[in-house]
Amino acid sequence: MSASSNMNWDRRNVLRAAMGLAAAGGLAACGSNTGRSSGGSGTNLTQYFHAYGEAGTEQAIKKYAKAYKDANVTTQWITAADFENKLFATLLTKNAPDLFEFHPQIQMVKSGQVADLTDIVEPVKDDFNPADIQSHTVDGKIYGVRMIDDPQFFFYRKSLFEKAGVEVPQTLDELIEAAAKLTVGKVKGLYLGNDLHAVINPMIWSAGADTLNEKNEIAYHTDGVVEGLKKMRKLFTSGDLLLGAPTDYWDPSALNQGLCAMQFCGMWAMPQFQQTLGDDIGVFPFPKVTDNGKQSVYNGGWSMFVNAKGKNVDAAKEYVKWLWIDQKQYQEDWATSYGFHIPPRTSIAESADKLKSGLPAEGVKLFNEFGHFDNIGWTQAMITALEDVFANCVRKNGNPEAALDKADQAVNRELKKLFG
Repeated sequence: MSASSNMNWDRRNVLRAAMGLAAAGGLAACGSNTGRSSGGSGTNLTQYFHAYGEAGTEQAIKKYAKAYKDANVTTQWITAADFENKLFATLLTKNAPDLFEFHPQIQMVKSGQVADLTDIVEPVKDDFNPADIQSHTVDGKIYGVRMIDDPQFFFYRKSLFEKAGVEVPQTLDELIEAAAKLTVGKVKGLYLGNDLHAVINPMIWSAGADTLNEKNEIAYHTDGVVEGLKKMRKLFTSGDLLLGAPTDYWDPSALNQGLCAMQFCGMWAMPQFQQTLGDDIGVFPFPKVTDNGKQSVYNGGWSMFVNAKGKNVDAAKEYVKWLWIDQKQYQEDWATSYGFHIPPRTSIAESADKLKSGLPAEGVKLFNEFGHFDNIGWTQAMITALEDVFANCVRKNGNPEAALDKADQAVNRELKKLFG
């Protein structure tokens, strides 16, 4: 699910936040509507969510909480631009939430910030997407319960492709060529987001590489990635790339408003694309960068975590179990009624009627065939190191090998701290 469309906020910034970066300090208030349950009894619990942009999301989360009878659950619905700062600042105080949504980050495990949820996940582990389990596992223990999977790929206008005589790109070279043919007047051929950060990992995967290997060693510094950086520089300087759009890649406005012919975005926006463009919309994965590469799809998403330093750990775990493991109807509602997402539970994904046909089914197919998930050991400092590579090589025409060498130093420092 996207952030509010009128906020200039990158969804991935939340994923990238490092624990403890925000200054300590309590939150006096986070909005007038606290979402306190009126039907619960006993323990009071507080949960944090970022402000999703899709209509009905806030009401849904509060409806679920109200239906829970074993605790009074308060929902803090945090304005998107403030979410990570408020979350991590308040985690350092006595006002910290009992549970919160975020993404798997090994720092949270290493610092003892998030509780071990193995006992509530293990009985149904086989019904979760194995990649979702793996991305939340450290030393055999599971931290966090995945709520939604968010595949990201290219959306395109079929009519514009037909008019320009363009086929769906299979390679990065073909994507660059297509962008040139589709750039007509004020309409740019392609939009990748204002900072290009959303496509860094897909480019690496499509070059046949990865961020880290199974031994937690650098896996991105390859000839294929170097080639990809050079091609991205060519695209950036071509004049065919939309830059400085009013909203970032997560919002469907660029394609819907006719600013471009292709847009990298998430499956969450699919209903909005369909509402505006009808059947004149298709999807395809990030194309392969090299001959030995393979098309890729980045699978983001959101997960629920329990604050291990909170006063109500056991009660919070019981609520997480009730909502995100036991209540399949709510889980399907959350995944398919407010934008399209893929339920992490295999049984729910297979029974979700809204994902069985048309464009949603094509998105699921791409997710299953080309999907890559976050590595819990890939930290904020590592992400920033590769963002710097893109800034130096794609935006400023720096030497890819030199930029990757510099990134290697930063990444290896992090790896040594985390894994010895």
